[in-house]
Amino acid sequence: MIWSTAFSLALRSLWRNKVRAMLTALGVIIGVGSVIAMLAVGTGAQQRIAKQLESMGSSSLTVRSGSVTRGGVRTGAGTTTNLTLADAEAIALLPNVIAVAPSVRSSAQVRYRGSNWGTAVEGVTPDYIAVRNWPLAEGEFFTTRHVMAADHVCVLGQTVARELFGLVSPVGETIVIKGVACRILGVLSEKGASAHGTDQDDTILAPVTTVQRKLLGITHIHTIEIQTAGADAARTAYQEVKRVLREKHRLQPDQDDDFRIFNRAELAATAAESASVFTWLLGSIASVSLLVGGIGIMNIMLVSVTERTREIGIRMALGARRRDILWQFLLEALVLSGAGGLLGVLFGITTALGLGQLSQFQVDITPWSVVLAFSFAAVIGVFFGLHPARKASRLLPIEALRYE
Repeated sequence: MIWSTAFSLALRSLWRNKVRAMLTALGVIIGVGSVIAMLAVGTGAQQRIAKQLESMGSSSLTVRSGSVTRGGVRTGAGTTTNLTLADAEAIALLPNVIAVAPSVRSSAQVRYRGSNWGTAVEGVTPDYIAVRNWPLAEGEFFTTRHVMAADHVCVLGQTVARELFGLVSPVGETIVIKGVACRILGVLSEKGASAHGTDQDDTILAPVTTVQRKLLGITHIHTIEIQTAGADAARTAYQEVKRVLREKHRLQPDQDDDFRIFNRAELAATAAESASVFTWLLGSIASVSLLVGGIGIMNIMLVSVTERTREIGIRMALGARRRDILWQFLLEALVLSGAGGLLGVLFGITTALGLGQLSQFQVDITPWSVVLAFSFAAVIGVFFGLHPARKASRLLPIEALRYE
């Protein structure tokens, strides 16, 4: 059989029952559209999680103060005061460490002329913005010279700049933090909410020594952010940092760590894996509707074989071979699933874009999801159309001609 003839016969047969064919293809349309829309939502969720993790900084490890035990009572995390700038300097010498950013954190009421605002104040070093992947929107960051001299300078987050200065640039102005006048060197770019929902832009960064000596009156630090080259380097650096800190703190083998190390690279990998599983779960649930559409194709094709039994008998009597009958009905199933797949792609893209516009969902329609959904629809057409086609091709001509 010539393929163009077979295809023409398939189209003619479906057109004779166009309403039934459209209703049959509807299952495939909904299935393909659902798969594309759900994968778009899942992929968008993956990107949103990745963006939130990136906003937390590119550092792979975070060291925080641990707890102490007094009279059998453990005081809780962050209660020790033995993390120092010397610890950070020792960690910076490790081979798997790219950058180190020690910090202290406090809160304060900040004043500028007649305005005031309560915010977080962080004492950091110049490496902080590189470790946290937090560039400046305007101005400049303070330098190592500012840190060594404990200069009264600072950099504002977007929220603080907006609340105190509105639309006016604050660079060069002076604010008062706990009675200490600080000159503003720059403004950080907008970072948005953290994974916990807190406003990361509601902060002021100042030299760590300035916050230690002038605002808090302490000599220890609260946190050390450590940037490594990747997940493998982070695992190696974890053990190296632990060894160095135990040596610096003179801990005996039977003593517990007085610090805590968090591997953020492992957190990112776990979150990415969870998001990927979520995406495929959504796609798998949506693909069930494709299977339902395939069953609908098989049912309609079986009905079509029964209705056209005499036609099949006549064609066989005129010399049609079994494979000609097989390919005719298989092509009809493929046309149904292919047309349904194309319309389903349009439906899925429209649905995904609609979800993105009408809700807070971030959606991302990827080419691979469109190809996957359409290919699955074609496979469904072949799989569920094969049984009716084989049944039609196996009819005996004499019995088919006698069929009423």
